[in-house]
Amino acid sequence: MHWLRHIRHHIRSASAMTAGRLQAGPAALVAVGLAFALTGVAREGATAANAAPGCKNNSAARILQPTNAHMAAAGLNEHPVAPTRKRVDLVAPRFSNPTNVTNPLFPISKLHSVVLNGRVSGKAFRTETTLLSETRVIEWSKGRCVKTLVSQYFAYLDGRIEEVALDFYAQGDDGSVWYFGEDVYNYEDGVIADTSGTWLAGKEGPAAMIMLAAPKVGDVHRPENIPGLVWEEVAAKTIDKTVDGPRGRIPGALIASELHDDGSFSDKVFAPGYGEFSSAHDGDLEALAVAVPTDALKTPMPRELARLTNGANRLFDVAAAKRWSEARGLVGTVTAAWQTHRRRGVPPRLVGPTNAAVTALTTAVDARSARRARHAALDVVQAGLDLQLRYRSPAAIDRARFDLWARQVLVDAEARDVPAISGDAATLEWIRDRISHTLDSVSVTRLDTRLEELRANVSDEELAAAANTARALRKVLAAARADR
Repeated sequence: MHWLRHIRHHIRSASAMTAGRLQAGPAALVAVGLAFALTGVAREGATAANAAPGCKNNSAARILQPTNAHMAAAGLNEHPVAPTRKRVDLVAPRFSNPTNVTNPLFPISKLHSVVLNGRVSGKAFRTETTLLSETRVIEWSKGRCVKTLVSQYFAYLDGRIEEVALDFYAQGDDGSVWYFGEDVYNYEDGVIADTSGTWLAGKEGPAAMIMLAAPKVGDVHRPENIPGLVWEEVAAKTIDKTVDGPRGRIPGALIASELHDDGSFSDKVFAPGYGEFSSAHDGDLEALAVAVPTDALKTPMPRELARLTNGANRLFDVAAAKRWSEARGLVGTVTAAWQTHRRRGVPPRLVGPTNAAVTALTTAVDARSARRARHAALDVVQAGLDLQLRYRSPAAIDRARFDLWARQVLVDAEARDVPAISGDAATLEWIRDRISHTLDSVSVTRLDTRLEELRANVSDEELAAAANTARALRKVLAAARADR
């Protein structure tokens, strides 16, 4: 499981492959790992609706564990691995209704959009996790299939795309949640650098439990269990803990310690209604900032929050024209709107990023730097959209994020930063997968055509053409008819 892809070998940036569609990157994308046979004890299976053609109905199954030889080959026998008697993930349950993932400590089917933030290696770190509309059927053991939810994990480091993963989850009849693999894409300088961390249950190794049905202190499970490829072991340390969340105190949290394949540990918190709530490792932190629908509000969006983002959007255009007197006035509007909205009470982890974005915008306008001011204006818009997530639908927020990154292409094209534009294009391609199901099919075709055009512009380093394509993308999205 992610937590910064546990050990990050280097900082990554830019393009992507998703849903079987190559978008950019090296000619070869190769994932390697240790695979071993899977066996199980068959019982009466799940409904045919959850099975792939040729698969038997689903059933409970004993998970064959890696042998001592496997553990030794991966160097894991040198670490403080828990004894088998403490493991609670040795038998996978029946999966009759697998996509109804309601476990309060990992309620992925009830979480449509989540933002986490923190710092990694001294740089700002931010993730967007989105439940996609698609599902995936996986033959996770010979003759046993399960329909899984697909969750898109999108990580930014220092404001740029670093990693994207598609995660496959399902809930067993006993309430435990299981992890059936992930497609991982790591980025560097505008292209896919590698797919390290990719694995699929039934191909590279076994399915793995990611959350217990009812954790008890001392329970141990492995969210990933393929030595030499992906491996983690989680031990429950405290249950029923009360933690501070986006809307106040949250009772019933699980505090756990996660052992990694290098022998290091992370401190992890899982909170009811939120799932993974925070992870800390060697001074780095990733913590949940806001989640919907858990944190959604039924009240109309406050006017000052609209003024915050509208002012930043307007300033983006004004800075391009170098109308600095007007820009200073807009900075005042944005600052006042943020101060007013903050007094209403906002999720605590959204305060810092918004403060930083507004401060950077003020500094850039004072310096009369058009490029910095436009970039900072987009940072304010992004912070504003995170704040708006409690009031608007995730699809509406993602459409606004798409428009934001199309404008980032304009800034990066003017700076002649090819790797950055490649990363912008990848970001747009991934966000497209979040919003396509909300648009009419003709609009999706238009969007896809322009995205292909943008990718060709980037490959040919035709930066003026890339800027023009980005403008066309904005027009396509603005004219698109939303189906929902």
